[in-house]
Amino acid sequence: MLLKEQPLERYKASDLASAISMVLTEPVAAKNMTVVELVALGRHPYTNWMGTLTAVDRTAISNALSVLELEELKQKKCYELSDGQLQRVLIARALAQDTMVMLLDEPTTHLDLYHKVKILKLLKSIAHKANKAVLFTSHEIEMTLQLCDKLLVLNGQDSAFGTPQELIAQGQFEKLFPADTVSFDPTSRGFRIEK
Repeated sequence: MLLKEQPLERYKASDLASAISMVLTEPVAAKNMTVVELVALGRHPYTNWMGTLTAVDRTAISNALSVLELEELKQKKCYELSDGQLQRVLIARALAQDTMVMLLDEPTTHLDLYHKVKILKLLKSIAHKANKAVLFTSHEIEMTLQLCDKLLVLNGQDSAFGTPQELIAQGQFEKLFPADTVSFDPTSRGFRIEK
């Protein structure tokens, strides 16, 4: 895999940490941290060995808290947050890291419909307004069809990449499930259970 036309293996860990941020599905190790402390960890690639925050770091943290609408929660402990709030904090940490690429593993897991949509719309906004590549895995196919600019469809045999319109025209979503179980309707961009 290449980043800026250079293999990832050639990057030092510190350079890679300032180019790619990640949000994983595993639980936060230190839920006793406050929201602002957890978001501040995103600045680690830029701080000295003592972790001293500069004015630039504080601005990045403040901006991330603002974009994710977390200002009112910044002094709360992470264990006091709902799943949706904690997910926003983790995304804020990645945003504060200020990388050109953000990778997220199933960012809508364990969230209700409202919070799933809110997170995906937020990621799209971050990609467009901050000019970042935001890549995430998801099983929320119908939502990604509505909110993503491009998709990579993995069906176990081959992979297809393109805009939602291109992939629908190619019939990629009909290949995902056995036709006698689930079918895809290209007009509504939705799946139907076959009875």
